[in-house]
Amino acid sequence: MIPGFPEAQPVAGLIGGLMIGLAAAIMLLGLGRIAGVSGLAARATGLATSGAPRAVAVAFIVGLPLGALVVAFLSNDVPARFPAPGFLIVGGLIVGFGTRLGSGCTSGHGVCGVSRLSRRSIVATTLFISSGFVTVALMRLAGAL
Repeated sequence: MIPGFPEAQPVAGLIGGLMIGLAAAIMLLGLGRIAGVSGLAARATGLATSGAPRAVAVAFIVGLPLGALVVAFLSNDVPARFPAPGFLIVGGLIVGFGTRLGSGCTSGHGVCGVSRLSRRSIVATTLFISSGFVTVALMRLAGAL
């Protein structure tokens, strides 16, 4: 147990991080493409015409929730809490706008860009994290968390 974080699961986090890194490495080394989820989602839905082959993008995007379902099925119940649907919809729209504005998402910038020491990705990731801190503080003040 980690003091102050009684529900922390560091081993599960480590394994998950290794799996994300492995997926990003396979995508970069195998296809020469960054494993940015927003770009792959745009390609899978036909919003983007360039990037990874569409079949690869569809497989990657479909595999995200399927992988989560497999883990949920194989492991003990993991408690999940979600804010009100209105917060989810507004948050999703803001994130979607931000990924277009920032030319990528946390997976593209945070996992792939920072590991390649991209200045643009380091700045973007710093802004993502800072925005997350502010958002959580505001949602706690609003009583949503």
